[in-house]
Amino acid sequence: MIGLPMGASGFGSLASYFGDRTVVAYDPRGVGRSVRTDGEVDNVPAVHAGDVRAIIEALGAGAVEIFASSGGVIVALALVTAHPEDVTTLVAHEPPLLTALPDAAAAERASLRYREAYAAKGFGAGMAGFIAMTSWQGEFTDEYFASPEADPAMFGLPTEDDGRRDDPLLSERSRPVLDYRADIAALTAAPIRIVVGYGEESKGTVTHRTSAALAEQLGQEPVQFPSHHGGFTGPESGYPGQPEAFARILKEVLDANS
Repeated sequence: MIGLPMGASGFGSLASYFGDRTVVAYDPRGVGRSVRTDGEVDNVPAVHAGDVRAIIEALGAGAVEIFASSGGVIVALALVTAHPEDVTTLVAHEPPLLTALPDAAAAERASLRYREAYAAKGFGAGMAGFIAMTSWQGEFTDEYFASPEADPAMFGLPTEDDGRRDDPLLSERSRPVLDYRADIAALTAAPIRIVVGYGEESKGTVTHRTSAALAEQLGQEPVQFPSHHGGFTGPESGYPGQPEAFARILKEVLDANS
């Protein structure tokens, strides 16, 4: 189970419904319990994919099934592109694959908006901008860019600036994830099964649109999962989804390949 910048703790509830499988989750480098020692701070998909491959090799269990969500999908796509032999099935849930959108340039501009808010005013302003972007319905039009800057107080977020600028979601550290371009030719040629999914409550938002765009490029229809972007999470997330119902659909998807 792969997330980015989500670590292993975000998959606890989902994993609890998979007693029939050995489940492995991990903290990506620089996230949670993982402290980077490489002198870098950027989240480069190929680097993270190399880490996942090292975990798979250390397990010694052969090719694996992967459930990946959000930025974790980008890592998984980089892994499958470089080493398809490591994976049997990839279930890709709501990737932030902005480059696949018809309004890719506007989506990049929208993501720059919340990153600039974070750089200027800190976590509350940046997260409010992130929520505004990810909840916007449809393409990013002039109406979106004409809207006022999101107010953190409206979302119960802090209005004071704590001075930190190292958030892996809101800073430039994850820019390489948002800039990633999927190698569709390599993905379609890979001898594995890729299933793209999205959350029912995400319909119309940017990560539903990226999911639909990737699925179309792969010649498939995306699978609808219960709940929202983090619909597999439980109370530990602060914004719980429906992990039991989510696990049921995920099992159906995985077992369809057996």
